[in-house]
Amino acid sequence: MTEQTMTTVDLTKYIETRFFGERPHVRGRRVPVALLAYCARDQKWSVPRLAYEFTLSETEVLAALLYYRQQYERIDAQEQAYQAELDEAYEKYGSR
Repeated sequence: MTEQTMTTVDLTKYIETRFFGERPHVRGRRVPVALLAYCARDQKWSVPRLAYEFTLSETEVLAALLYYRQQYERIDAQEQAYQAELDEAYEKYGSR
């Protein structure tokens, strides 16, 4: 029996957190990782469809989905906090 080794993939070539309050997004494109993951999950969009809809390469989409899978608890918490900020602003300022 052979021993399996975990391969770690450096996703910083594709994913960064400089913008959007540290919310991860596709490097150079500012498409949030969470948006891609949620569209894949909720809308059942395939990798090619995500790439087409967001004008990304399939490699960028796959990197984002892998990053989400590795960090989903942190990303989901960030998205909930971000949504709470949006809800608060809407309550305060309405839809002027």
